[in-house]
Amino acid sequence: MNTLVIILIVVVAVLAAGVVWLAISRQKSKHLRARFGPEYQRTVAEMGAAGKAERDLARREKRVERLKIRPLPPATRDRLAEAWRKEQSRFLDDPQGAVLEADRLVMETMNLRGYPVADFEQRADDLSVDHAQVVQNYRAAHDIVARHKVGQADTEDLRQAFVHYRALFDELLEMQEVRS
Repeated sequence: MNTLVIILIVVVAVLAAGVVWLAISRQKSKHLRARFGPEYQRTVAEMGAAGKAERDLARREKRVERLKIRPLPPATRDRLAEAWRKEQSRFLDDPQGAVLEADRLVMETMNLRGYPVADFEQRADDLSVDHAQVVQNYRAAHDIVARHKVGQADTEDLRQAFVHYRALFDELLEMQEVRS
């Protein structure tokens, strides 16, 4: 009788642990889906499995938490916004130059905010944590610029790249939260 009770207790404990693990796993998935939005689906598609994607997204969160992301001082924000307006008006005369400068302004803004800017894929991954809704725009703009460098993008493509860069640039300028 004692052995049966012990086996029953062990079975109940294992089942309870499984239920708790499943609840935690679902909550984690729900959190990552909400935080990363379309980036969650892109990462699942790229990695081929939700579990692998979720581990990658959680790793991104931890990495970005260690960064010292900071708001821009008002004078810096104003200077960058003015530089953007200048490039926007330059676009008609020099689309390629304006788009390349837009990319440079995005990178400068990221750097000033505290994001590392060495590698594009790492930049995009880091941005996806706090800017999941526009990181796709950044990837698309980067792709258009790469295609343009080999002669496979026209002025309309460059216009689209500029619009994509603008979406991220606006978010980087306006975000005033400081991580504690």
